[in-house]
Amino acid sequence: MGTAAPLERRAFSEVRTAGRRLEGYAATFAGTADLGGFQERIAPGAFRPALAGDVLALLDHDAGKVLGRTRSGTLRLSEDTRGLAFSLDLPDTQAGRDVLLLAERGDLGGMSFGFTVPKGGDSWDGNTRTLRSVDLREISVVCAWPAYEGTEIALRNRTDSGTVERRVRALKLAEARAWA
Repeated sequence: MGTAAPLERRAFSEVRTAGRRLEGYAATFAGTADLGGFQERIAPGAFRPALAGDVLALLDHDAGKVLGRTRSGTLRLSEDTRGLAFSLDLPDTQAGRDVLLLAERGDLGGMSFGFTVPKGGDSWDGNTRTLRSVDLREISVVCAWPAYEGTEIALRNRTDSGTVERRVRALKLAEARAWA
């Protein structure tokens, strides 16, 4: 066995809640992120191979703050034409309650994902890297700044009559490029 590739992290900012459920995009295919020494984009299909694996949902990439996982069914992931969509049933833990409150207030910075790149999973054109296939390890709700712009965090609540009301809050962070 060779050495393991280093875990990389990228962030976005799209989430909605419905009751105790958080939904949105952990990554989108639109746009290019400026990661300091290079630019990066994600190709459609990059997450498809990883969808069958066990992926965690964390708070700020902290393995001590697990919010859900695909294996238990509390995290559901799919890839569509826009990006990596998720639906997360928040736990009734301190971290889960904190995320829910921060989402309601519009204080969350966005979403992020931790991944490794398998051999042949990326390509370079000058100083622009395109992720074509990733081994997805985790997605994270982030309280700070995402590396990629173009996603949103929003809240969905049940009204007293039981109907679902959707509130969308776009959290565009102009200086988000500091997160990498």
